[in-house]
Amino acid sequence: MNKITEELTPDQTRAIQTVLLELLCEVCRVCELAGIRYTVIAGTLLGAVRHGGFIPWDDDADIGMLREEYEAFRRACDKYLDTSRFYFQDHTCTKGYRWGYGKLRRKHSSYVICGTEGLPYEQGIWIDIFPLDHVPDSRLGRALCSLHCFLIRKFMYSESGKYREKNPAKRIMYAAMSKVPISAVHKHFEKYIRRRNKKRTSWVRILTFPTPNREYGYRRRWYEDMSDITFEGEVFTSVRDYEEYLTFKFGNYLELPPKEEQKIHHRISEFKIPEETEVRG
Repeated sequence: MNKITEELTPDQTRAIQTVLLELLCEVCRVCELAGIRYTVIAGTLLGAVRHGGFIPWDDDADIGMLREEYEAFRRACDKYLDTSRFYFQDHTCTKGYRWGYGKLRRKHSSYVICGTEGLPYEQGIWIDIFPLDHVPDSRLGRALCSLHCFLIRKFMYSESGKYREKNPAKRIMYAAMSKVPISAVHKHFEKYIRRRNKKRTSWVRILTFPTPNREYGYRRRWYEDMSDITFEGEVFTSVRDYEEYLTFKFGNYLELPPKEEQKIHHRISEFKIPEETEVRG
């Protein structure tokens, strides 16, 4: 087990990316067996387009699915997932889980974000599996929905926030919010998911994750019209109109960020790579 107090080295980051690719391939395999639509999204899709694979300093990977596909994927994991190497987590199957989306993790590994050491479940190297739910077509309606989502997200985050936040007032606020049982938060969240999906709209969003550009959502059609894309030499499913999607999310997505911003997303307290992992060059 490696204890980390500073940023990961490029070699350590590449080792983690090798495991992330393994996880992405497993999602692809399960989805193909079960006939589930998915897409690489966010920085993973950006990496595919701009770098042909991982952004060199990226330490995570993201998959998006419409809500019905996400529920099908969750069930498909029970049937098709290679449980000798992987495990799936979300609040329906993992006690104490504090996020509004799922994670596929690698067994025999560890990747613990600073401030989350006390969470009561195993924390292997992961990729995020994001469900996208319907939100109002009107911008005002989406903005009001976003406020509700913000509050839910903060209650979920509170157990980590009371340790991770640098601002003392925020730590006190999160400590108070963390007194609300996470089971109650998820019960409310489940009701809100059902409410949001009663009506099919042209906009969707990850309910417990921020959205860009004050649009408070994404076009649903992006997650319905797919094409293949090559990522690290493997073929995955992607948003067909990735130029429109990436411009919406990142602006001038082909421009590299300043050098000082080219660093991993998370501060890590410990990590472990499976012994059998052969790191890609």
